[in-house]
Amino acid sequence: MFSTIREGVVIAVSSITNNRVRAALTIMGVAIGVFVVVLIAAAVHGINMSVAKEFESAGPTTFFVSRYPISFEACDGSGDTCTWRSNPPIRIAEWEALQRLPEAGTVGMRIDWSADVTYRGTRLTSSSVEAYSAEWPELSVPEIFPGRAFTAAEAQSAARVVVINTNMAEKLFNQTDPLEKDIQLNGMPFRVIGVYKDNASFLSGGDRPKAVMPVMSAVRHLGARLNNAGLAVKPRQDIDRDAMVDQVTATLRGLRGQRPAEESSFAIITQDKLFETYNSIFGVFFLVMIALSAVGLLVGGVGVVAIMMISVTERTREIGVRKALGATRATILWQFLVEAITLTGIGVVIGLVGGWLGALIIRTISPIAASVPPLAVVAALAASVVTGVLFGMLPALRASRLDPVVALRHE
Repeated sequence: MFSTIREGVVIAVSSITNNRVRAALTIMGVAIGVFVVVLIAAAVHGINMSVAKEFESAGPTTFFVSRYPISFEACDGSGDTCTWRSNPPIRIAEWEALQRLPEAGTVGMRIDWSADVTYRGTRLTSSSVEAYSAEWPELSVPEIFPGRAFTAAEAQSAARVVVINTNMAEKLFNQTDPLEKDIQLNGMPFRVIGVYKDNASFLSGGDRPKAVMPVMSAVRHLGARLNNAGLAVKPRQDIDRDAMVDQVTATLRGLRGQRPAEESSFAIITQDKLFETYNSIFGVFFLVMIALSAVGLLVGGVGVVAIMMISVTERTREIGVRKALGATRATILWQFLVEAITLTGIGVVIGLVGGWLGALIIRTISPIAASVPPLAVVAALAASVVTGVLFGMLPALRASRLDPVVALRHE
């Protein structure tokens, strides 16, 4: 059996060498299809790992309270279907009320903002500013070194202190120590008290310059609006997350005076909901890209049929000689199937290498930590076998059914 496979591979390589243009077009079609599949699988795998890492950093029981939902289904822009547009912002009093709940472990506030950051002539425009309450270290668990996080007293007094990520530190200070130096955010001086390692991910916008400061510091000194505030809630370890969700919902509805029949004027976003929304978006994207890559494989498969049919025609006399010497239909059929699989296999290898290089480029120039999952390699190899067998079967059957007498007379 191995000698038959080796012989089929040698014949296939010889056929490719003798018909370079036809073979190249066939291989290119298969390679493009596999390249797209592998590249998309690598990107989706990287995004999935990044999303899982970000959710893990927040803790499995942590959920979020937002002014607006993360998905706006059945919304045509009118007030009847877009009721969320009239939701009031999360207020300080509501945050404090949730902190007083006996079931609450940690309840923190966050505001996303932006500012131009300058230091001695170096300017970073529209840098990301994340403003947190004093609970930031308990909710995000940042790796701060050197320096420290801001204290509760600094958060309460709206102190002009800031913790910058390693990306901003490198851009502003190069190799010098940033601690206890003043940087300008929108023209206001802020003292750098720490540098943290940002767990950059696809959802958080990747590795870019970021600054973290107390919520009230951003409101008073940068003009950040509390209308954009959101809350993160982490229940006590002995409290079930769903029970805490019910408690938070009841508390906020009571504070807002909402009747039982009214829809909540805020959104509770659990990690399950985040995953559901994420999967609904990227699931469709992945299916579209798989469909597009399937077109490439189909083109390559048609090329396999064409080149194999031509190969059968050109080698009709050879097939007749082999049959006259005792080769069975199964032997001829197997030989041509091995040749077809070899042809598609070369395309798959090229597609795999191209997909791996593409994933490396994506990983280098974007926040997506793309990596080729082992399952994608297995799927690509399986695709080469299936494509070779399916599209090589017709010419292989034709070759195996040739009458040896007629084949020997073929010129």
